[in-house]
Amino acid sequence: MPENYFDERIAATYETKWPHLFEPAVVDPAVGFLADLARSGTALELGIGTGRLALPLGQRGIRVHGIELSPAMVAHLQDKPGAAGIGVTIGDFTTAKVSGTFGLAYLVRNSIMNVTTQDGQVECFRNVAAHLDDGGCFVIEVIVPELQRLPPGETVRAFTVTPQHLGFDEYDVAAQHLISHHYWMGNGEVETFCAPFRYVWPSELDLMARLAGLALRERWSGWTREPFTSDSRSHISVWQKSP
Repeated sequence: MPENYFDERIAATYETKWPHLFEPAVVDPAVGFLADLARSGTALELGIGTGRLALPLGQRGIRVHGIELSPAMVAHLQDKPGAAGIGVTIGDFTTAKVSGTFGLAYLVRNSIMNVTTQDGQVECFRNVAAHLDDGGCFVIEVIVPELQRLPPGETVRAFTVTPQHLGFDEYDVAAQHLISHHYWMGNGEVETFCAPFRYVWPSELDLMARLAGLALRERWSGWTREPFTSDSRSHISVWQKSP
């Protein structure tokens, strides 16, 4: 089992540490995009967390089941209105099995990078493919690695700089890894959090999908279907299982 970085300390303050993720302007386009793809009204969320997207999808009549490594995150999900209709399996989403199949599976907010080996990321695609209906779709939201924005010889890039929150990604290009460092300031104290990731390129994800029997259906730079270009800093990719 991989290490769980989202313990009770993080789970209890997740929504206050990343409040922008819960704003309607961020949530609603993602929910609309996913709802359009949820064939047969069923969806599997990998890394369901506290239910940021699963709960509003449930309100649209979609039956959502989640896989989540952190029991603490699930406990906070289950305290929310509407959570009774959301099923959750505690486990590693690269290997955990869920009964039945789904019209949609999705993995958002860079969570594919929480899997820190290429083999593990490949297994994630294979596990998803085994849980999809024929014709079902797998959606990933993830950054484009920002290596071109690193000055020559530098390994650290700031991604958040505010009076309350500093965030830095530390790249190891040889290993295709990075460590995200977070520092939150408040009440005269500094709270820290860091976690390892394996960054991954769009073309590499496409190959992982092919190995799992999935084909690229569409790719956008955002949930409102903005075109994906060489300047895009993230992407929403959709792969489909052959009917």
